[in-house]
Amino acid sequence: MIETLVTHSKLAANPKQAPEFSTKISTSAWGELELADPKILRSLIVLMDFHAVMGGAAAHFGGPSALSEIASALFARIYAEAGKNKQNWFDLFNFVNDAGHCENVFYALKAVYKTAGVDYEELKTFRKFPSRLTGHGEAHCFPEGVFLSNGPLGSAFPQSQGLAIGDQLAGKNRTTITILSDGASMEGEAKEALAAIPGLAAKGKLAPYVLIISDNNTKLSGRIDKDCFSLQPTFASLSTLGWDVIQLENGHDLKKCFETFDQAITKARSNPKKPVCIHARTIKGFGTLKTAESSSGAHGFPLKKAAELLPFLQEIFAGEKVPEFFVQWTEEIARAEKSLQTPESLRSPDWGVEEKIQKGISQALNRKREAGLPIVSVTSDLPGSTGLAEFHKKFPDAAIDVGVAESNMISTAVGLSKLGFIPVVDTFAQFGVTKGALPLLMGSLSQAPVIAVFSHTGFQDAADGASHQALMYQAMTTAIPQSEVYCLTCSAEADALMTQAVEKFVSLRRQGKTPPHFIFFLGRENFPQYYKKDATYTLGKPQIVRQAENSKVAIIGVGSMLLEAEKAAILLQKKGIAASVVNPAIVSEVDLEFYKNLLAKNENRIAIIDDHRERGGFAQVLAAELSFNDIPAKVRNFSVKADFGRSAYSSLDLYKEYHLDGESVAKSLSSWFQK
Repeated sequence: MIETLVTHSKLAANPKQAPEFSTKISTSAWGELELADPKILRSLIVLMDFHAVMGGAAAHFGGPSALSEIASALFARIYAEAGKNKQNWFDLFNFVNDAGHCENVFYALKAVYKTAGVDYEELKTFRKFPSRLTGHGEAHCFPEGVFLSNGPLGSAFPQSQGLAIGDQLAGKNRTTITILSDGASMEGEAKEALAAIPGLAAKGKLAPYVLIISDNNTKLSGRIDKDCFSLQPTFASLSTLGWDVIQLENGHDLKKCFETFDQAITKARSNPKKPVCIHARTIKGFGTLKTAESSSGAHGFPLKKAAELLPFLQEIFAGEKVPEFFVQWTEEIARAEKSLQTPESLRSPDWGVEEKIQKGISQALNRKREAGLPIVSVTSDLPGSTGLAEFHKKFPDAAIDVGVAESNMISTAVGLSKLGFIPVVDTFAQFGVTKGALPLLMGSLSQAPVIAVFSHTGFQDAADGASHQALMYQAMTTAIPQSEVYCLTCSAEADALMTQAVEKFVSLRRQGKTPPHFIFFLGRENFPQYYKKDATYTLGKPQIVRQAENSKVAIIGVGSMLLEAEKAAILLQKKGIAASVVNPAIVSEVDLEFYKNLLAKNENRIAIIDDHRERGGFAQVLAAELSFNDIPAKVRNFSVKADFGRSAYSSLDLYKEYHLDGESVAKSLSSWFQK
């Protein structure tokens, strides 16, 4: 036994009461028990989601609704034993959730049990800044309720094996229980853990371990077997890997869930060398017919207006009367909906209509594929979010979905590139850089480049919280040899630069040369179609968006931050301070001649706005290059220090918190000039 360092759990202790809204089951081992009513949990999910959506954030119903019975039964079992033994539940169990967007069912459960300080009022702050109830469970925001942070699929499950190994080393017979979604089980690191846990357990290196897989054959964009490939052979192989597999055919039978979990815990403890896996069949979107039958299982939130709430809850309650408490809550939401006001925005008359940057991506790729170029899209479940969905719809024979597996996506594309295709990969920036960095590096080594479309940069994925916010995306890609990295600002630029990238890729291949990786980062929200009508976009070149007379400073807005740079310039202009605005476009290279001329026209002052870590961001790269080449410059950097982000309704909430918004930048620069 190894004596560990002293740590004190911040997890909330056992609830002091039965769940407020409960249902009873009779068990042979534990007698009659009160469990949280799954219909109540689903209703709370709906209501907290609507608050988030009303605030402008994304929210998710399908996944957490599928887990409502499992969550209720599992914690009833955990709390029953803790109460009987008069011990804190976390001294008996480690609990880890790695089931995608499902943390809000556990927030609802805490509110019903009145534990961890969560009440119904706090549920109304779900995904709002600076609520503890972030889009995914995050220990740095909510240590009372989350032990291991989750978010990127398949990331918490592998860490949970360390908990079981640690307990065995320390001589603790604690049982680790992890919930994994079917989509998360497609990730490479999850597959590694699926093999390692039974392998290490067989050698006596793990304390008791129970895995619960929620299998509803549904990922974000549709059915797994239809869009990708069947996972059933993977699940069938678990027994061969060494798991003791228990089939739970109906994950919505509350009593059966409880009995299965009780059986699994008993088996895992009786033989820690044989971890137990419960393969639970669930229905994503369970609760209403429409959501359960939708191709994505209502992955997002299905309701648009407050008037739809009560009928939706009535269907969840299946003929039973909706508790008055919930009726009043829907009425409160309806009143809040009426009082919503659109915030005043700063807008230049030079800008085009607002739309997604992704539109330009699809336009360019569709046009080039129609011209006969061998473009192939290799995606990992997110083409609807990254702009590739239109390409998939138009060219299904040139579209491959490898499932929730970003590393495999890029590796597959590398092989296609080696054989003469033009492969385009796509996912969120955070997953592209964290799970794709090694395959991108190996692609360079293999002289097999890809074109990458990585969306939701920086704080643009506001509602999903820190785990989804790519604040290191430039640092993790600009250092990869033979890569051109771009931060796109609008759909017109996306169309132009993607077109040029494909053309350059073809031209270099025809010359017998190896193209670079072309990596395009872009935001999530709507942006002006263009910032300057008839603007020219050139691959590898920065762009002056606004050239002011007698300009005192050039404000450089990286990617999504160009909008905030423009706002800052407009606000400074109102104060009588002229400021120019620059779109650097390429962040992996510095055009020294361009920036030397820029400084000369702006009193040697530049300010860089970048929703990236200060370390490794464009400001640091640019300042270093200027210094190395003895080019004098007065530089102000607006970026993120050593902080994690957290959930917010919109990116603007986080820009304001980290002083990256146009108003904060204008205020800071105004003070700079005064000094």
